Amino acid sequence: MPKRQDYLSWDEYFMGLAMLSSMRSKDPSTQVGACIVNKEKKIVGIGYNGFPIGCEDDVFPWEREGEWGETKYPYVCHAELNAILNSNSIDLKGSSIYVGLFPCNECAKAIIQSGIKEVVYLSDKYEKASSTIASKKMMVASGVAIRKIEVNHKKLTINMAEEDV
Repeated sequence: MPKRQDYLSWDEYFMGLAMLSSMRSKDPSTQVGACIVNKEKKIVGIGYNGFPIGCEDDVFPWEREGEWGETKYPYVCHAELNAILNSNSIDLKGSSIYVGLFPCNECAKAIIQSGIKEVVYLSDKYEKASSTIASKKMMVASGVAIRKIEVNHKKLTINMAEEDV
């Protein structure tokens, strides 16, 4: 019997894990996940956007508009930062990070400082935002490769019915 042909590429697999992680986010407007993979294609970190440990998500605001301190922005940790902080590896040098949404300038700083050398992203919907422009400028200057993922599988379905395992 020949091997199955419709399997996921490594890029689709790791981006799929980032997208699955985004489903843990409780943010009502934007859910982002990230997956860090070392040179040996081993997952060394995973994260999603949400509040820091100990900051209850029923107490802190989820609003996008209003006074800065009354919005989510000063409190939410982005998926990329959480993946770096959640890493099970002491050394991320040369790793790749897969992320659903192109990283902001603050996440770009953490990516660069951690030694990650490639950013693979799905969406760049904020490409004209000053934070994204700054992010790209820093990544290019520091030698971090930027790559938009090319996928053959536009939609992944996970069946969690016990009888189908």
